[in-house]
Amino acid sequence: MKLPLRAAIGLLAAPLPIIALAVAPAAHAAVQPNTQKTALSSDVLPAIAHSTRTGQVAANKAISVTVSLAQRDPAGLQTFLKQVTDPASSQYKHYLTAKQFADRFGASSATVSQVTDYLRSQGLTVGAVTGNHLTLQASGTAAQVQKAFGTTLATYHDASTKRDFYANTAAPVLPAAIASAVTDVSGLNTYAQYSHYSTKKVVPQATAKAVTGLTPTKARSGYNVASAISAGYTGSGVTVGLLEFSGFKQSNITTYDSYFSLSPSTPVVRSAGGGTTDLSGEDEVELDIEVVQALAPKAAIKVYEAPNSDAGEVAVYAALVSDDVPVVSISWGIDEADETASNRVALDTDFQEAAAQGQSVYSASGDSGSDDAGNGGTSVDFPASDTYVTGTGGTTLTLTSAGAWSKETAWSGSGGGISSYFKTPSFQSSVNTGTYRDVPDVAADANPSSGWAIYTEGAWYEFGGTSAAAPNWAAFTAIYDSEAAAKSKSALGYANSSIYALASSSYSTAFHDAKTGSNGAYSAGTGYDKVTGWGSYNGAGFLTAGLG
Repeated sequence: MKLPLRAAIGLLAAPLPIIALAVAPAAHAAVQPNTQKTALSSDVLPAIAHSTRTGQVAANKAISVTVSLAQRDPAGLQTFLKQVTDPASSQYKHYLTAKQFADRFGASSATVSQVTDYLRSQGLTVGAVTGNHLTLQASGTAAQVQKAFGTTLATYHDASTKRDFYANTAAPVLPAAIASAVTDVSGLNTYAQYSHYSTKKVVPQATAKAVTGLTPTKARSGYNVASAISAGYTGSGVTVGLLEFSGFKQSNITTYDSYFSLSPSTPVVRSAGGGTTDLSGEDEVELDIEVVQALAPKAAIKVYEAPNSDAGEVAVYAALVSDDVPVVSISWGIDEADETASNRVALDTDFQEAAAQGQSVYSASGDSGSDDAGNGGTSVDFPASDTYVTGTGGTTLTLTSAGAWSKETAWSGSGGGISSYFKTPSFQSSVNTGTYRDVPDVAADANPSSGWAIYTEGAWYEFGGTSAAAPNWAAFTAIYDSEAAAKSKSALGYANSSIYALASSSYSTAFHDAKTGSNGAYSAGTGYDKVTGWGSYNGAGFLTAGLG
């Protein structure tokens, strides 16, 4: 499913004097009232250049923003990440806790206080800093927000998309003494909207249709995890965090569990950035939950709900890393060129933290094949393209009459190709000699014709899309981690380093290779490819290769 584009951000001329924006946080001296201001680069929507300005946001309109703070010692973090993700290093998988990360790489308490004090001095209400000391929520009226960030919030109409929105007319500015401590201010526009990557095959009539597609039994057999589950490795003791921009109905989950005689714990909702009451994407949320419960029935599920906005996006990722959830599944994304530049930096900071903490983060690679932007070229999806995220593509799964894995081929909608922003990481150097990172890393069933039996919106559907592949890998990781704990071995952790290491040593037994099919510009083949990555996991073989 193609999602509405959020335009990349460009820097407009600021109405106040500009000085160079430093990379490292500034010294923590008190902010002195002066006229010297610094504009935050990459924080204006180019969409306003082709939209019609229709007015100004009402001065008393309530506005919430998410302020991202600069890391402390970013060079030190890069050194640590290189060591902790390198199988040849003595520090491999010696991960940090969220508190250790905050103490070492989060903004200092002095910096947090300095930024907080400034925002409050402008009349804004400021929440507590997130656990990683890198994000602040602030709210106030439009008049207060405009004053705090030295910009104007105007209303616009985009004729091409027939959308009305508001946005800042110029880059926000901050006092020079604190500007270098702030990397992004999200929430100044309402242009961003995110959609999920799932596709329904069966459309029910007035009464529910028969159940078709992958059931828990078929999925466990097809991906060869039935024996692990029978041995008690059910995800127990592991929490899977699901990132969502929509709410869900527990009654649908209960119906699914009852039908398949599952007895998982009830998913817990964690609100970020104000949460959401929107149910327009409930089918996505219920797909994610039910796939995880089908494969890892004893894993705890925490559903992170946020508003469908750039401020909500930044807030929910900050919550996921601050809570140090061991396994994360993401089924919402955007063409990476349409993720705002400043937001992309802020979110990459969170993904670096996730890797440093040993969180396994999977993201759907998109359902538009090699043309994620839908403009006739080649492009990939974010956050699947981020170095510290495991991009999860799609396959068509075929089972034998006995329910075992028979073959997988590349699904034509599987998002994949070459990133335009993230350089080739060291773990990918054996299969990628280009300058930029290849996507995806792995894959799983995503074709609606071989999809999952899902109960949502009061009826049974058969679901596909890479939205089904990401929670599939997340659920398997919960199985892996529960077996690892039982054997006193390391959890999978930052997934890319583990996956590429296993692919180099045990590929034929740990993975199912998808060798045929294409996503448009790229074709699947033996081993790694830009359509399905390394392919899907062969559960028992992967567990044996990784855990013995």
